[in-house]
Amino acid sequence: MKRNILTIAFVLVTIIASAQTGLKKVYDETINPMEQIDKAVATAKLANPEKYVICQVGGNWCPWCLRFAEFISKDSDIAKVVNDNFVYIHVNYNPRKSGGEEQVKAAKALMQRLDNPQRFGFPVFVVLDPNGKVIHIQDSSFLEEGQGYNKVKVLRFFNNWTPKAVEQK
Repeated sequence: MKRNILTIAFVLVTIIASAQTGLKKVYDETINPMEQIDKAVATAKLANPEKYVICQVGGNWCPWCLRFAEFISKDSDIAKVVNDNFVYIHVNYNPRKSGGEEQVKAAKALMQRLDNPQRFGFPVFVVLDPNGKVIHIQDSSFLEEGQGYNKVKVLRFFNNWTPKAVEQK
């Protein structure tokens, strides 16, 4: 009996672990997030017409972050709004002390630059204008539905923060 329970427990743990790792990892943990943001802002400023930057802040450690990335990549309506209006980047946030004092300082500086969005949990979306100024922070929990995301809510968020909507041109 104990052997059956242990076998079932092992199978469940394996299934859960593989389900979480089955999502594509989209956060590049090897690049400097501050430089990544600077490059995205420069790209947005050069676009014609200018675009905004959306920083999806989180990490490969966050299943909800990976779910969102997969969700928007598989929906053509959402992908069109994003591609037409934004430079979209996945900004890796790693506050763990195991990376040393420098990593902790870098994580703190990143959050300060983005107006401390970590207070909303992850993923969190930070909208920057073409000058790199934070104009909106979106709590992703308002976009969720069940174990995923709601298309209508996600489209409403993106459409409400396009340059055209914000600047009323």
